[in-house]
Order: sequence, then structure tokens, then C-alpha cells
Amino acid sequence: MMQVLPDFTFEEAAARRGYLRIVGVDEVGRGPLAGPVVAAAVRLDPLRIPDGLNDSKVLSAKRREALYAEILAVADVSIAACSVEEIDGMNILRASLCAMERAVAGLSRPADYVLIDGNRLPAGLGQDAEAVVKGDARCLSISAASIVAKTWRDRLMVDLAQQHPGYGWEKNAGYGTKLHLEGLRNLGVTPHHRRSFKPVHNILYQEETVSN
Repeated sequence: MMQVLPDFTFEEAAARRGYLRIVGVDEVGRGPLAGPVVAAAVRLDPLRIPDGLNDSKVLSAKRREALYAEILAVADVSIAACSVEEIDGMNILRASLCAMERAVAGLSRPADYVLIDGNRLPAGLGQDAEAVVKGDARCLSISAASIVAKTWRDRLMVDLAQQHPGYGWEKNAGYGTKLHLEGLRNLGVTPHHRRSFKPVHNILYQEETVSN
């Protein structure tokens, strides 16, 4: 089966309807037990689109790093996050949508049309927008946003892993791998863990039960 690569169809359709500043948005980090959820908004220059853009999940880390640098060099890019405290306070879905809103708001020039990966639109965008299911594999601007968000977040988790060794964040980016769960059991919960997520909550609850 031939892989279908993302293209510029969604952006061109919006341009034909008169939109000038068309932006792709994606988030990364809904599933991890630790770290923020991160979103990126990217407005590509149609004449300077980096070669090889695709869903960040199908690219190697080395390729993502190279494309990240290229995207930052030629596109208008904004990166935003919602913290662990915000995730625990508002739930991960709302935090993901909030991070997307922040990324769009942070662009150097306001977007007038936003292409969002997924099946729902953040309520507070303030611009015309379209949800694109599997957008990171279908739409070049969203592919670029997925690469930027994932690369930025992965780098952050490597930094946090140096401060909190033993959880494997430099390899698992905060997802609940065997090593991460072992670290939680043996080392306990850090300030970067999402307390509302079940494995973390359960360990905190066990600690409370033991201490009582």
C-alpha cells in the first residue's frame, strides 16, 4: 500500500476563499504521565516549504531535528504549553486545546485561518478554523506543527531527565513505559508528574495510605 504524503490542499482551499495567513496547529503530549502538553502553530511560506514534512510520529528523531531547524528558519512559528498543574486542574483535553489557543495567539502576525489537527476546535481561538482528522499526515502546515511540538517537547523532557534521573524521560518523553513505572514505584512522584493520571494518582494514594 502506497503511503499518501501530506500536501498543501487544505491551505490552497483556504487561500481560494480569500484567507491570507493560514496556520497549521498540532499538539503533543496528551498521553505521558509527566511533563507539559505542548502545541505549535506554523505558518509556512508556500515558496519555501521544507522537503520531507510528515507526521512527526513516522520520522526518525534525527530527521525531526533537521526539519525542526529548517521550519524555524523559513516559517512563522509559535510554541506554547500547558503545565502539569494546569493539566491536573482542567483535565488533559482542555489543557491540549488551551495550549493550541496559546500557540496561535503567540504568532508574530495573527492568523486569519487555522487548520487544527484532530476532530475538535478550541473554543477560544478567535479565528476561522477547520478541524482536520489525521491532519499531521494529510496537511503540510499541521505536519510542520507536529514536528516542531514533538521536537521541542522531547528536548524539554531530556533536560528534565537530567534533573530527575531514573524515570527514563530522555528515552520515553514521560510516557508510561516499564522503566518509568519502575522509577515511579522506587523513587516516587516528582513535581513534573501529572497527579490526575491514574498510575501517578495510585502511587500517591498508596503513599498516603502507608503514611496514615
